[in-house]
Amino acid sequence: MVATADRMPVLYLSHGAPPLADDPTWTRQLAEWSAGLRRPTAILVVSAHWEEAPLTIGATTTVPLVYDFWGFPEHYYQVRYPAPGAPELAATVRGLLRGGRAPVRDAPDRGLDHGAYVPLVEMFPDADIPVLQISMPSLDPRELFALGRRLAPLRDEGVLIVGSGFFTHNLQVLQSVGDSAGAPPAWSAEFDLWGEQVLGSGDIDALLDFERKAPAARLAHPRIEHFAPLFVSLGAGEASGPPRTAIDGYWFGLAKRSVQLG
Repeated sequence: MVATADRMPVLYLSHGAPPLADDPTWTRQLAEWSAGLRRPTAILVVSAHWEEAPLTIGATTTVPLVYDFWGFPEHYYQVRYPAPGAPELAATVRGLLRGGRAPVRDAPDRGLDHGAYVPLVEMFPDADIPVLQISMPSLDPRELFALGRRLAPLRDEGVLIVGSGFFTHNLQVLQSVGDSAGAPPAWSAEFDLWGEQVLGSGDIDALLDFERKAPAARLAHPRIEHFAPLFVSLGAGEASGPPRTAIDGYWFGLAKRSVQLG
């Protein structure tokens, strides 16, 4: 039995677009956050940018990154993050999921997408910790919460489970907010305040039913893929009590709230 104090925490982070690397405040916040964590044996990422059913396991060797964005300056496509593959972690994940009779596929050529590598470049810049990414097989909050529960034993093996999304995500707002420090629109601020309150109280039921319970839910998330990784994190961190906020504030009007469980 692993003592609770020795169990790795679980994170949900708002990962930003590639230009996050140009934001000195946010990059410092991510670096300071990771500096306070025990060094993981490996990192497992569930990103908003990979939906595939059945659940699919990405490359277990170091392969090129997935530059899943368009229209940015060329230097954003030159970023490298050659983290070691994590075949042992992949085998453990397969065992945990197949034990629940969940089908699992492999995508040996699928590298880390920007929801994974953009924050990891800031948090673990040496790229010396094995990283594995898995897909979201569904956007159903309860299914993802159950997935997180099945992955929770990885914490006792020193694995850092990271859900990577964006706490509010409506890209149309980028057209109305002039700069990264601009005031958020009311819907983004209202949703973020609600999220802060229900996370702090540990009201998992409200979070799972956020589309009906949260103010401005459809504006904050016209499509829920950027909120969905939170449910995996909540399931994996269920035994650790309410999450604590590690980063808050806004970036071009979008809430960048990021939390830690454990």
